[in-house]
Amino acid sequence: MTAELLRLARYWGYRIACAESCTGGMVAAALTDLPGSSDMFERGFVTYSNQAKIEMLGVSLVTLAEFGAVSEPVASEMAEGALAHSEADLAVSTTGIAGPGGSEFKPEGRVCFALAMKHKPTLVETVEFGALGREKVRIAARDHALALLLRAMQ
Repeated sequence: MTAELLRLARYWGYRIACAESCTGGMVAAALTDLPGSSDMFERGFVTYSNQAKIEMLGVSLVTLAEFGAVSEPVASEMAEGALAHSEADLAVSTTGIAGPGGSEFKPEGRVCFALAMKHKPTLVETVEFGALGREKVRIAARDHALALLLRAMQ
């Protein structure tokens, strides 16, 4: 998947940024695995804490207080913040509950994603991966974020 992302990013001249919480840099690592990835990868933000989301991405304290870190509004502000704080053309974000744990309202395996592109509305979605275990949820979230980027470039 990353080879196709690299090919399409080169074709369109796109640069990518990512803002990650629950994936902890896994999206950035996947994007930089290939030689030549500097042609597409602009930068990554690992913003695990709420304070990091606020300071590095400009996520609103009000949004965090009202919706919580694992929410579509926060995912949206994370992706838009990554775009605003970089030279990228598109940005993807991940925020979720990899586990173990969760609650009745925010179960383990819930991950919110956003994809922000210059001059286009931000796409947000939530995926319920289920209680697969921390590692599997994080891998599934990484792969879903990469798929979002791929769809945006096709």
